[in-house]
Amino acid sequence: MDIKGKTVVITGASRGIGAEAARIFAAAGANLALLARDAERLSDLVEETGGNALAFACDVSQPGVMAAALQKTQEHFGSLDVLINNAGVIAPIARIEEADPEDWGRLIDINIKGVFNGIHAALPLMKSGGGGTIINIGSGAAQNPLEAWSAYCTSKAGLLMLTRALHLEEGGNGIRVLSLSPGTVATDMQRAIKQSGINPVAALDWEDHIPADWPARTLLWMCSQDADEFLGTEISLRLEHIRQRAGLI
Repeated sequence: MDIKGKTVVITGASRGIGAEAARIFAAAGANLALLARDAERLSDLVEETGGNALAFACDVSQPGVMAAALQKTQEHFGSLDVLINNAGVIAPIARIEEADPEDWGRLIDINIKGVFNGIHAALPLMKSGGGGTIINIGSGAAQNPLEAWSAYCTSKAGLLMLTRALHLEEGGNGIRVLSLSPGTVATDMQRAIKQSGINPVAALDWEDHIPADWPARTLLWMCSQDADEFLGTEISLRLEHIRQRAGLI
């Protein structure tokens, strides 16, 4: 896909990987729809990226709000070509016995149901335009349990299965489906993890994390045909050959 002139929706776009992806895709000439709860940061990002973007201050866990945002995006730009489901949270960082049930459920609402809401709203819009690309942000936590991360690990394991199920159902209907496991990234989430002091990830130094533009640039590559061999799977940015394919090294 030549991303110039294509319409890209990014959730969790106000900071971290989402904000870097907005900058990378804007520089490549894409139309943007940026979704996050922080309206002020979104406004600043729209201005920074040149203004060829819509901003929606919304909660991905609300299906009606998500559907309305994506519908407005298609009406404004004339297409919906890429959906990047980046919005996600790490809290609660707590052992299962000590976790607050409402906080645990809230994470599931965002990390799994929020992704489903985006996919559910995007599919008919993409298919009406002949197809599109949906990329979910996964994690190595889908495969490896970590102390005090029961909610996060569970959500990423569920998200990986959602990716596979979506590819099974829609891969033959023009919908490209992939997941990206970026590894540990130098974002605010890692600061919260560090502060918790729990499990080996919290023990990592800041220099151990990759910069946020690496996964952002990888997302752009994943929209190209060069990534088609990975459709229906999760790509790990920990692997050197993936970093080479994405043009990072």
